[in-house]
Amino acid sequence: MQLVRNLTLEAPKNDGFFVGSMGKGNNVSVYGLAQCWELVNASACEDCLVNAVSRISSCLPKEEGRVLNAGCYLRYSTNKFYYNSTAPLVGGNRARRKLAIILATTFSTMALVLIIATAIFFVNKKLVKKRQESKQLGALSPLLNKSKLNLSYESLEKATNYFSDTNKLGQGGSGSVYKGTLPNGKVVAIKRLFFNTRQWVDQFFNEVNLISGINHKNLVKLLGCSITGPESLLVYEFVSNQSLHDYLFVRKDVEPLRWEERYKIVLGTAEGLAYLHEESKLRIIHRDIKPSNILLDEDLTPKIADFGLVRLLPEDKTHISTAIAGTLGYMAPEYAVRGMLTQKADVYSFGVLVIEITCGKRNKCFSPDMVCILHMVWNQYEADKLGEVVDPVIEHNFREEACRLLQIGLLCVQASTELRPSMSTILQMLTDDTCEIPCPTQPPFLSPSSSGFSLNMTTSTSNYETESYIQSSGHNTMQSRMVPRWTAFIENVSDKLHEDGVDTLGGDLDGLLCVSGITG
Repeated sequence: MQLVRNLTLEAPKNDGFFVGSMGKGNNVSVYGLAQCWELVNASACEDCLVNAVSRISSCLPKEEGRVLNAGCYLRYSTNKFYYNSTAPLVGGNRARRKLAIILATTFSTMALVLIIATAIFFVNKKLVKKRQESKQLGALSPLLNKSKLNLSYESLEKATNYFSDTNKLGQGGSGSVYKGTLPNGKVVAIKRLFFNTRQWVDQFFNEVNLISGINHKNLVKLLGCSITGPESLLVYEFVSNQSLHDYLFVRKDVEPLRWEERYKIVLGTAEGLAYLHEESKLRIIHRDIKPSNILLDEDLTPKIADFGLVRLLPEDKTHISTAIAGTLGYMAPEYAVRGMLTQKADVYSFGVLVIEITCGKRNKCFSPDMVCILHMVWNQYEADKLGEVVDPVIEHNFREEACRLLQIGLLCVQASTELRPSMSTILQMLTDDTCEIPCPTQPPFLSPSSSGFSLNMTTSTSNYETESYIQSSGHNTMQSRMVPRWTAFIENVSDKLHEDGVDTLGGDLDGLLCVSGITG
């Protein structure tokens, strides 16, 4: 009876379960077990076991006795009926510990299986993604993966505060640009490329493969890229003063550019283009020179940006034929009409840029309610009143230099590619006051028009008439006929694109030309 009384006292203190034993003499031991149901609290457990003790006493002096109450169970026996390695009267909740071990082992195994399955899923997803990237980028993918230029998407995403609109610097035809801060504290510009066309692959290849090795003070430096995320990213040096377009035509919180600053921008842009055309290892054509692609640093030093449309000009070729891409108003006529691309297309765009900088006006050549700036400057040049189109904010004592710069701009926008000077020649004109500037010929798309090429255009719609013209030029004079239908078509295209919010064209203009049935 002493054993079962001790069990009755200990069980409520040990979660309703206790076992023990006592020696009876003559090497005989008595073993006992007391257990309460799991839902019975400690006091009820004790009451139940006390009742069981009074009932089990009727079993004495038998070798075994058992009592089962509603809420508890009590047993004694001279034979050990439980496993317990502890000393007499030292018991524990061993069964529950064993159950806990079994459950812990089971859940650990399930967790391990789940972790392995999750790892396999993400590894497989990453492999599929890499195969897709490899298919899209072709030979460029392994080169980028081994390159120091390749940065993780996650680090660049964090650098821009997850592409927050507060960090957005601007948006162009090929992607959006954000200000970001790398983990080392360096401030950069991160370009987020649109990611779903073959044209995207070409743009990414051009920007990474062509300009990663280019280093010039007037070209924006490419610092890195990422192809590991949902879209591809390009990392450039950060240029603090935004673009020339913002300074000339948008921002009202800055002083107008002084003559020295404008000349510095023109000269630096010319030096950058001369490097691309003639001084770098590869002959590179930018194809999209315009004010929004000329960035200005804290000293207003110009840096040519956005190399997504660049093309290589092979050493053995005088020109290449390609789909039309660029910005209306800055595209050379031979390129806009026939897709014939040479370095002189950049020279033409540079000429438009020079005229805009000097006049302080945007070139809205294809807006019906605006007078083309080229037309306006040419008319004043013929009337010997070039000074009247110079931006009024330019100091009066620099008017002569400004007129000289406008004449250089007119040389660059001549219709004939052969008559346009090279960038190295332009640099000489800009830096040497004694260098004689030739008389320019008339720009294209005017009435009458000059162009240095033959053009045949046919249309399949009733709104356009079939017309052709061949321009011939002598040493000093040029005579030609204009094609008004082409100008009207460009105006219609321009209006439609501006309605849709498009300024820079990739492959889209080529498609529009095919729809309209124009061939060249």
